[in-house]
Amino acid sequence: MHKITINGAALAYDEAGTGTPVVLLHAGIADRRMWRGVLPALAARHRVIALDLRGYGDSELPATPFAHHDDVAGLLDALDIPRAALVGCSFGGSVAIDTALAHPDRVTALALFGTAVSGNEWSEEANDLWDDLVGEVDPDDFTAGAAGEVRFWVVGPARQPSDVDSDLIAFAQEMDQRALAAELALGAVEVGELTPPAIDRLGELRVPVLVTAGAADVPDIRRLADRIAAEVPDAVRLPDVPDAAHLLPLERPEPVNAAVLDFLS
Repeated sequence: MHKITINGAALAYDEAGTGTPVVLLHAGIADRRMWRGVLPALAARHRVIALDLRGYGDSELPATPFAHHDDVAGLLDALDIPRAALVGCSFGGSVAIDTALAHPDRVTALALFGTAVSGNEWSEEANDLWDDLVGEVDPDDFTAGAAGEVRFWVVGPARQPSDVDSDLIAFAQEMDQRALAAELALGAVEVGELTPPAIDRLGELRVPVLVTAGAADVPDIRRLADRIAAEVPDAVRLPDVPDAAHLLPLERPEPVNAAVLDFLS
């Protein structure tokens, strides 16, 4: 692990490899460790940096205003990287898109896996799925909250927990408990948002974009992948990856590695 001060905060990251730079941005229910099956494979051809976003994992959270997309650009500045490809999952994909819109000269490509998009509103179907699968959870009970989020996102609505590797579930719950604590702390800090948000600006993206999702992810996420592919001028929509849900790069790193290496080549 390395730490570097970005915009007044000490942010943690892992780094490996040499070559054209690639930055990995984690899901909101995880931290940089979710890329453990991806970083070594990409590092065979690229300089790869897996970042803990501010407040998550081992990164600090000073009580000063900031924006995640500005932190990504600040990371590139601090590491003397003029431009990089961004690989994001879920919330990390949203941060990647926002970075490409806010700092278009710093991003060479986007690879998005089960991505969120800033400004997107969840459907009633997604809310009903949450009620059916999880229901009411005490927001102060991080253990119960993580179990519910992992059931919804990591297992997914079309699978049962018994269908998913138990070690994966345990690891995802451990990461998510830390992420829930991070989100609570972030609620007390002024976090800048992209204005206007990305959901109605996808057509402004001027870099190649790769997008896909897990076939067992919630329908809203798979529909977002379809929308990105339809609205971004230079986008490739890969088929959904079978037997994988929201943490696709953690659950199925092999197809993710193959897709990203081929895309960046």
